[in-house]
Amino acid sequence: MRNIYGLLLFICFTTTAYTQEISKDTTLQEVVIQAYATERPLKDVAASVGYLPMQDLQRFNNTSIVPVINTVAGVRMEERSPGSYRFSIRGSSLRSPFGVRNVKVYWNGLPFTDAGGNTYLNLIDLASVGNIEIIKGPGGSLYGAGTGGVILFNRPIIRNDQVSVSALAGSYGLQRYSVSGQFRNESISGRAQFTHQQSDGYREQSGLRRNTFNTDLSFRIDKNNILSATILYSDLFYETPGGLTLAQFNANPKQARPAAGPSRGAVEQNASVNNKTFFGSLSHAATFNERFSLNTGAYTLITDFGNFAIGNYEARKEKNFGVRTEAKYKVETGAFNFNITGGGELQLSSSPIKVYQNNFGVRGDITSDSDLSSRIGLVFGQAEFSYLEKIYLTLGASANFVGVEYNSLLPVVVNDTRNFSAEFTPRIAVLGKVNESVSLYASMSRGFSPPTIAELFPSRQIFDRSLDPEEGTNIEAGVKGNLFNEKLYYEFTAYNFKLDETIVIRRDASLPGEPEYFVNAGRTQQRGLETTLNWTLLQSKTSFISNLKLRSSYSYNHYRFKDYVSNTSDLTGNKLTGVPPTMFFAGLDVVIRNKVYGNFSFNYVDHIPLNDDNSIFARPYKIGAARIGYRSSIGKNGIDIYTGIDNAFDEKYSLGNDLNAFGGRYFNAAATRNFYLGVKFDLSFEK
Repeated sequence: MRNIYGLLLFICFTTTAYTQEISKDTTLQEVVIQAYATERPLKDVAASVGYLPMQDLQRFNNTSIVPVINTVAGVRMEERSPGSYRFSIRGSSLRSPFGVRNVKVYWNGLPFTDAGGNTYLNLIDLASVGNIEIIKGPGGSLYGAGTGGVILFNRPIIRNDQVSVSALAGSYGLQRYSVSGQFRNESISGRAQFTHQQSDGYREQSGLRRNTFNTDLSFRIDKNNILSATILYSDLFYETPGGLTLAQFNANPKQARPAAGPSRGAVEQNASVNNKTFFGSLSHAATFNERFSLNTGAYTLITDFGNFAIGNYEARKEKNFGVRTEAKYKVETGAFNFNITGGGELQLSSSPIKVYQNNFGVRGDITSDSDLSSRIGLVFGQAEFSYLEKIYLTLGASANFVGVEYNSLLPVVVNDTRNFSAEFTPRIAVLGKVNESVSLYASMSRGFSPPTIAELFPSRQIFDRSLDPEEGTNIEAGVKGNLFNEKLYYEFTAYNFKLDETIVIRRDASLPGEPEYFVNAGRTQQRGLETTLNWTLLQSKTSFISNLKLRSSYSYNHYRFKDYVSNTSDLTGNKLTGVPPTMFFAGLDVVIRNKVYGNFSFNYVDHIPLNDDNSIFARPYKIGAARIGYRSSIGKNGIDIYTGIDNAFDEKYSLGNDLNAFGGRYFNAAATRNFYLGVKFDLSFEK
């Protein structure tokens, strides 16, 4: 790692003088952050927020969000098989056997995480996203449940009338086709997109097929009122090859989980997931005067979900409804200004779940029939005070009300309710600007994360009333700023997060398929350091090198179990399962003559403990990737032809690990070196 940092520093400092000579007016584009209702530049936000603009989302091949997310310090995303994601912000994936939990996700300002605590992040196509903001640590003061953090997906900005068509093909049967159109005038703007993606997968039983339709519409009723609508429909199918033991992984990483004893293999059980989801929302933004504004929105989320697992077939018909309203009031008096934000959020979810026998990939007799309903109520408020726009003090808090109702018809009739105690989640933050280029900040926030429906009623099919919410307190401090005439943005953060009633996964070896269940297991202490550097080295429309950017992120994670006893073993002091001690990313983007471009990426992930007793680790790995292309314009029309390589070093590694897996089946092999080739046409229309 020292050699890598040395090389980066050498590149940066040897080009600085030349940079200043040829491009004195080069500055980083100012990033305005929406998180915590700040609407201020990133360096003036008293929080650690990862920001991914559209150009960062397009550094790879757009088929997966995983490599994009893994460029952000403190954030790690895994893929157990194509389409099966696990998302971790500062170690928050400890309790996630699959899917996205303990992280709250918003889509265009409204919840995309359902009231049951689950998020189908694999439904979102990257081409439908304008930018992503990632709040690290508890965001409960404005966003409610979730100690891990908050992800805000925002729609692309529509600037002109345009039709775009793209196609991509790659290794392992990868195909992707997309068509989109957008328009804009004084009173209405809209964008619609359809994308088809499919692949055979690197491993046996790891194919994927996804069709996604997304549309966004905005109506300007008058200068003070805007009505917005979003529709997303996704039809997703992906196969799940299952975890391998170390011996199986070393012998043949491409194989699916084989049969073992009474348990059948992934192929013969047709292990796979079908997910058809509709998301629709309607929002109204009203500006009453210069001081007061109100945003209100409602959404519905309907999912038809089927999962052929090794031990059974599960079918769910999920219906979700939610509303969120947010009012802002601003007062500017000169030296002293303050902003007040307040509002509420309500989410309702109904999830009938039927479980059947899995007879060699065919649905058999029903074994369980139940219905779980969830409700989450959130009332929040925040006051922000500023002095001379140099010192900012933020005080925020929310009250949260969570309840779950369980009704079972099979195998026995059971009616049960679990109402969790009301949770109060405060946040206090202060930021001081040393000067216009440097800011110092510190914050303290508390968060909670109730068990999800998938944890209260896991695949063991027993409703667990004993599982309590996780509760945690995060303290962090950092410095942010710009150097070299705002060409370089840097951020350094240190934090200490203490989590109580930590929820961890267990496996029941006495039942077929070793179904999972969850327990509260003491405390964890998560201390870390994060750094982010984004440097625009060169930018000139007339020079040979039109643009040259360097970026890097580094995470140090000192995470340990505290007061943790598993069965008869005291695991206090052990490393937190699933979290690497260090992670590093470096990227170099270059544009030549405003036409030829290259995006080069490097990721390093340290060894990862795969079980709570730290008896087995996944070895470290390094991943190289590159995308090289040619962009050209003919009038207002454009073409982009590109090719790329992933896993350039041909690493043999597991990108998604099954934590605490029964029988030692921890490993899900990632694809070896692979390639892709794509083209995109943009046709613009003048008024």
